[in-house]
Amino acid sequence: MRHIHAGPDHVRHLHTLGPQGTNLEAASHEWLRRRGVEGTVHLHSSIEAALEAVPADGQHALTACAVYPALHTLVFGNLHRLRMVDSFVMPTHNMVLASAGTPAPATVASHPAPRGLVPGTAEVHEVLSNSQAAIDCAAGKVEGCITTLVAAERHGLRVLRDFGPVPMVFTVHQVLTVDAGAGEPLTAGAVAL
Repeated sequence: MRHIHAGPDHVRHLHTLGPQGTNLEAASHEWLRRRGVEGTVHLHSSIEAALEAVPADGQHALTACAVYPALHTLVFGNLHRLRMVDSFVMPTHNMVLASAGTPAPATVASHPAPRGLVPGTAEVHEVLSNSQAAIDCAAGKVEGCITTLVAAERHGLRVLRDFGPVPMVFTVHQVLTVDAGAGEPLTAGAVAL
């Protein structure tokens, strides 16, 4: 029987939404920095894909965001292996409406969370992350995007409107394989496997 320790003090590796330039990537690095941990951040195409890739060894965790549209489904659908161990407030990167040159984009790529920033006259093309929105815009798949200032600059986009940083709650979820009996609560400390 091996013991896996639950709780944020044991986490060394975070898995979250990519590609580079997402607010979740920045939040993951900030969480490690605040805790004085020299850990790693692994980027995935979606939070759901990140969850599937996280080893259930207590040293790996998932970083999510309180406004992630399906966070409730992710948490309650995975109570048997996912446990929220921390949350913190941090401002996002500046959120922007950007384009490759079009001053009034008719089509705008956006993750579902900041979709409310899309101009009312534009057609929305949903993508899996703010960074993916910038990539699609730079590739000409859409005329504009809601993205981070970091991603807009990385992909050579023109900022049409800067909404500024948004104070945001980020959450850290440890992934553990726990074989608890029916009705038996998960407890902090050592979890026997």
